[in-house]
Amino acid sequence: MKQFFAMFSRMKYINRWALMKNTRSENLSEHSLDVAAIAHAIAVMKNIRFGGTLNAERAAVLGLYHDMPEILTGDMPTPVKYHSKTLRNAFREVESEACLRLLSMLPEDMRDSFSPCFFKREEDEYLWRIVKAADKISALIKCIEEEKSGNHEFSSALCSIQSAIEEMNLPEAKAFLAEFIEAYKLNLDEQSL
Repeated sequence: MKQFFAMFSRMKYINRWALMKNTRSENLSEHSLDVAAIAHAIAVMKNIRFGGTLNAERAAVLGLYHDMPEILTGDMPTPVKYHSKTLRNAFREVESEACLRLLSMLPEDMRDSFSPCFFKREEDEYLWRIVKAADKISALIKCIEEEKSGNHEFSSALCSIQSAIEEMNLPEAKAFLAEFIEAYKLNLDEQSL
């Protein structure tokens, strides 16, 4: 019996933003879907507008699985995860063990195909940068939604995430923000126009 996909389905039970007051909780499954869609779009923008030759579908798959280890580790809040180099290194080790455990839940003949979704390969380095940008954009969207609901708990996070995206220096991520992010501030009627 192999449990990989049963474990994958458990992402819906892992809530994000544990240290923040939320008007609506966001689970890991929702977040991963958003990251996959945004990573795909950013990779497409890179190819069409910035002369890239990326596999946009692969970017989407990497985004889909990027946080799956958190099923086993839980969602470590950013202030804790990045508090010190010692904590970050310890968390990387725990995360690596979680990845190995998840891979062991697949049939042996499938593991090599899934391994790059958990352990980064050199040839996917740029795709992982795009997934990281998509992850940050997804977090930015959460901040915008919370602010829109009158929750100012996310104000500082919104500013720091915007800065982090800028510092990534990915023109395709900036293009995504320029074209799509304002729509998240609209209500349904305004979006439908």
